[in-house]
Amino acid sequence: MRTTLDFSPLFRTGIGFDRLFQVLDTASRVQPIDNWPPYDIVRDGEDRYRIVMAVAGFTDDELTVTDSPNLLVVAGAKKESSQGVDYLHRGIAGREFERRFELADHVKVAGASLTQGLLTITLERQIPEALKPRRVAIRSEETREPIEASRHIEAPKAA
Repeated sequence: MRTTLDFSPLFRTGIGFDRLFQVLDTASRVQPIDNWPPYDIVRDGEDRYRIVMAVAGFTDDELTVTDSPNLLVVAGAKKESSQGVDYLHRGIAGREFERRFELADHVKVAGASLTQGLLTITLERQIPEALKPRRVAIRSEETREPIEASRHIEAPKAA
């Protein structure tokens, strides 16, 4: 049984929430459950995050991290280097993968590193200065400056 949410009534009344509706629509779609490679998402501070992904057997040349607006894609493709090797048991997964992460607005990739089979991707929320809260000075009547004449709008006088 599949439950589908219809967001069309919200589109008629909500203005400027397109990104939110798109994220909800993407999250409501049934995606195949694929738990490989395993990963952790860690919050390091108010505006810092880390994704740690276990990618044993992959080198940095075989991994790609792509940062698009509001989307992070981590992919891995193994290069065939075991030509002529006769495995008695092959338990280390080396299959291709692609993992997608929806990012909030203003979250950017700060860096990525591969150490001992763990791919660590550092994320930072970088809010532009124009969107940060600013302090507004409050003036009292004594300190209020007169309004400049150039700021008045004048209309032609009626005869």
